Amino acid sequence: MTSEKQKMLAGELYQASDVEIQSDQAAARDWMDRYNRGQRLSLQDYEDLLREQLGAVGEGTVVRSPFYCDYGYNIKLGAGVFLNFGCIILDVVDVEIGDMTQIGPGVQILTADHPRDPEARAKGLEFGRSIRIGRNVWIGAGALIMPGVTIGDNSLIGAGSVVTRDVLPGISVMGNPARVRSS
Repeated sequence: MTSEKQKMLAGELYQASDVEIQSDQAAARDWMDRYNRGQRLSLQDYEDLLREQLGAVGEGTVVRSPFYCDYGYNIKLGAGVFLNFGCIILDVVDVEIGDMTQIGPGVQILTADHPRDPEARAKGLEFGRSIRIGRNVWIGAGALIMPGVTIGDNSLIGAGSVVTRDVLPGISVMGNPARVRSS
């Protein structure tokens, strides 16, 4: 029989109130509490604390606190990634962020999704869709990256944009919903 956590990780409908899932969320909350209070730690201790919870952390990556996530273990950050203050990553499934990507303050990266059918929602069912962000991407302050989106290498996401569709490599998008803009 498939556990609710296995369903979650596979992007299938799952019950978020499951005991194992709630335990993982509690562990992530404990870690976030330590991480977000760790501003006076040495750079090495700060990096070690980051690596303790996240799935992968590349060399020279910086995540400024406060930082929030659902689990952490589904987040994979490349080398030289920078997340500014107040970023939120809802990582019910994989979130991959490529090398040298810069993410502004208050950005939300949201893999969590909910059924469109109101009866399924009423049962507490959820699912996730992975997000992939390429190398050398710049995401401006306050942008929202919605479930299932892929952002290609060298792209730019304007501040405050709501990205609901894939972004091709080297393209700039802005607005709500985000649309291609010429440079």
